[in-house]
Amino acid sequence: MASLEEELRLDEEENRRELAFIRERIPFDAKKHYSNETILYMMDLIVDYYYTSGILESDDDEVDIDLEAVTDYVCKRAKEEGVNNFDPEYVLFVVQADLDFQEQNL
Repeated sequence: MASLEEELRLDEEENRRELAFIRERIPFDAKKHYSNETILYMMDLIVDYYYTSGILESDDDEVDIDLEAVTDYVCKRAKEEGVNNFDPEYVLFVVQADLDFQEQNL
């Protein structure tokens, strides 16, 4: 079993790979509009959505993920937390790229 430090290092490494993947796939306007820190924040909110929605607890082999619902959640939570007003159009690109990354790394 890996130590806590090792697990944190691996998690950070995975986040860097996912961030690079997302940056490659989102349109130029979104790239220049959002910093790496902002995209990492969105990634955290996306994971939070999956935990709170119950999607991760499904026994189904395939789960339908409503990208617009995830986008709405990210935008709503960011607004509640006083973080930048996110443009849902750009957030949707991040949500889609995040899902693509997850599917490729199962």
